[in-house]
This record gives sequence, structure tokens and C-alpha cells, in this order.
Amino acid sequence: MKLNLLAHDDLSWAHYHEADDYPYAVSYWGHILDIDDSGHLSVLYRWDAHRYCHFHRHLCTTTSVVLEGELHVSTFENGEPVKSTVRRRGHYAKMPPGDVHMEQGGPEGALVLFELYAPDGRLTDQLYPDGGIKRTLTTDDLRKMMARQQQLVAA
Repeated sequence: MKLNLLAHDDLSWAHYHEADDYPYAVSYWGHILDIDDSGHLSVLYRWDAHRYCHFHRHLCTTTSVVLEGELHVSTFENGEPVKSTVRRRGHYAKMPPGDVHMEQGGPEGALVLFELYAPDGRLTDQLYPDGGIKRTLTTDDLRKMMARQQQLVAA
């Protein structure tokens, strides 16, 4: 696959959001680039300005590169925020499994490439604001989403 990640307007994006009464403003977009049978996943996410993704825990090794904007990351331990980082354009991070955090787009939003390696297929636990597990996201879930994306593009 060949793709210019900075020319992304023609990609089919899945929008993730929550109702207005949710505890924080969730609005981000995802496009699955590739999933292979060994558990490697490439996905592009973009955040609207000052909006969050869902509170989550990575269950696999995750690397990221900020391509545009700023990504504000708050890390949690035992339900409490312990560290905040601003990742700017060009920032590379590699995080081990177990990383609990929330990400938020900066003033211009953010565009980030994520590479995940999940040989067991388990990617993230989406968490409730109190830290309980809302659902576990797997490579099989994303394969189904990817198939739907491809059907939409073909239509």
C-alpha cells in the first residue's frame, strides 16, 4: 500500500463521539491503514481541536508519531492523573502494554499515526471515567470496521 499520510482528505474516517452529557468532550476520527495476521496494526487518528478520545488502556505495545498539530496526553495511575505531556509535530513515542491515558487534540487538533503490535489480538480496554472496563477492542473488531470502510468506499 502506498499512501501520503498528509493528504488524507480522501480517506474514509470513522467518527467516535459521545453524547453532550458525557463527562468530557469526545470527538476523534480513525482510519485503519492495515492489519496483518501476525497482529501488526497501522491506524491513523485525528482529533478535533480541544476534543478527547475515550479514556483507555493499551493492552499491547504501541508506537505513535504526531504528523500534524499537538496531542495532549494525560497518564493515569490508580485512577489519578500523574503526568501530562504535549506531543508536537514529529514527536515519536513507544509505550508498553498497560499504559492508561486520555489524549486530547491541541488548538489545531492533531493527526497521529499509530502502530500497534498485538499478537493475541487484544488492543485496548476502553474505560469508563471511573476506570472500569467498558469494552475491549481487538484486531477482529477492527477487521470488521475495515471491511465496512471498504464497502463504503466502493459504494
